[in-house]
Amino acid sequence: MDRVQAMQVFLRVVESRSFVRAAQTLALPASSVTAIIKRLEKHLQTRLLNRSTRNLSLTPEGERYFHRCREILDLIADTEASLQGASDRPQGRLRVDMPGGIAHAVILPQLAQFQQRYPDIYLMIGVNDRQVDLIQEGVDCVIRTGSLEDSTLVARRLGELRWITCAAPSYLAEHGVPATLEDLPGHRAVHYFSSTMRRGSDLHFIEDGTSIAVPLPGTVAVNETGLYIELGLAGHGLMQLAEILVSDQLQAGALVEVLADMRPAPVPVSLLYPHQRFLSPAMRAFTDWTAGLF
Repeated sequence: MDRVQAMQVFLRVVESRSFVRAAQTLALPASSVTAIIKRLEKHLQTRLLNRSTRNLSLTPEGERYFHRCREILDLIADTEASLQGASDRPQGRLRVDMPGGIAHAVILPQLAQFQQRYPDIYLMIGVNDRQVDLIQEGVDCVIRTGSLEDSTLVARRLGELRWITCAAPSYLAEHGVPATLEDLPGHRAVHYFSSTMRRGSDLHFIEDGTSIAVPLPGTVAVNETGLYIELGLAGHGLMQLAEILVSDQLQAGALVEVLADMRPAPVPVSLLYPHQRFLSPAMRAFTDWTAGLF
């Protein structure tokens, strides 16, 4: 049994969550992929995968083996790259997940630069704010904002986002421009929710060095950044979001910042990936490039 090939097939099965999809991407018959995994489990004398007609998941032993396989294969790739000069021309598929706002405001506007610099990297960008299981969903790394709680992932701090409070001129003309927190009663906010937050959050401010949360009523809540901005532009209420996401609208006067001297604390932005000692050249290229954008 070719153990390196078996590791590669095992990783592809886990990443694609399907024997059939793994076989397609590897240009192998599905029966060959199934046979390789069976021989691997027989060689290791342990079950690596739980299989059902609709689902494929790792056993605890399979999860440990998955991490070690990635580390070994990354080490092989890193060693070959150092000998072949491939580190100067990274290549391969890279799956990245990130919030929609960062994708549209930070990554996509500069994507042509990345493609010109690294033409052999096939970048797969997933856009969502939910918690992603990197192993089960075959994701190489994620970009996330806010405080980090998952200690099983390696985090690289990219920078931070400056948050502002703003609204459309039509909304401010109808409800007034708040100059202090005492002016906020009577106002309403566009609410944002996510898979981990089922209701619209409060608006946050810093006054005299103290962080203050102010609950405001609203009539609509959304879970997508583009729609959140559209509702603010349409005059549905006050919004709080990263300044970079609406810099064009602020410059054009379509949105107006309020309570600028009470901006909430900046929000950290981090890139997370599974714990491993060796990053592939493609992963290293993306993380370095993204850090430069921030």
